[in-house]
Amino acid sequence: MVVRIRFAKGHKLGRKRQKNRRMALVLAALLPPSALAAAVLAIWSIAADLNWANSFAISSGIFSHWHVWLAAAVALQLCARALNRYGKSGDPAAF
Repeated sequence: MVVRIRFAKGHKLGRKRQKNRRMALVLAALLPPSALAAAVLAIWSIAADLNWANSFAISSGIFSHWHVWLAAAVALQLCARALNRYGKSGDPAAF
């Protein structure tokens, strides 16, 4: 005895994936300037610790350390790169 199961046709994912890729490219374009800002804050914090600049704007808390700002800059840049690769993965002209 052969039993056939028929599934109803679902939604096509083509348009949704295209929108996701576009959103990834938009986000990938916006993240590097914020990574640059975080890197500038890390440099300012280092300069303030070495007495090369005035005091750092954030004097206490987790964000008063340059390590946090440098890690944030690296993480933002890596996220931008990953989103850029995802956004261009379906585009044959991107390679």
